[in-house]
Order: sequence, then C-alpha cells, then structure tokens
Amino acid sequence: MGRGRAKAKQTKVARELKYSSHNIDVDALQRELSSGESAGGGRRSEERFDDPSDDDYDDYRR
Repeated sequence: MGRGRAKAKQTKVARELKYSSHNIDVDALQRELSSGESAGGGRRSEERFDDPSDDDYDDYRR
C-alpha cells in the first residue's frame, strides 16, 4: 500500500523525459566525443586493458 503515488510520479517523469524536447548542444557533444578523452579518467581505450600475455594464473599451471 502507498505505492500508487510514487508510481504515478515515476510515470509522470518518464513521460516528460520521453515526450519533451530537450535542447542539445550538438557542437559541444561533437567536441567531447572527438576529443579522445573518456569519462574513465581520460585514459585511452588501449590502456584500459591489461596485457593479455600477462596472466596471473601462469604460476599455477602445470
């Protein structure tokens, strides 16, 4: 009980997000996407992954 008001508010917010038009600065978005920086601290995508030849389990294999 008591969920009706909260659900109605969530539905209202969802409809506003779905149907309202938002002003998007396309130029700023393009600059951000083309800058090469990611949200993960500005590291490049190649640096996010460990070297595949460096396996922590090599010591345990026979």
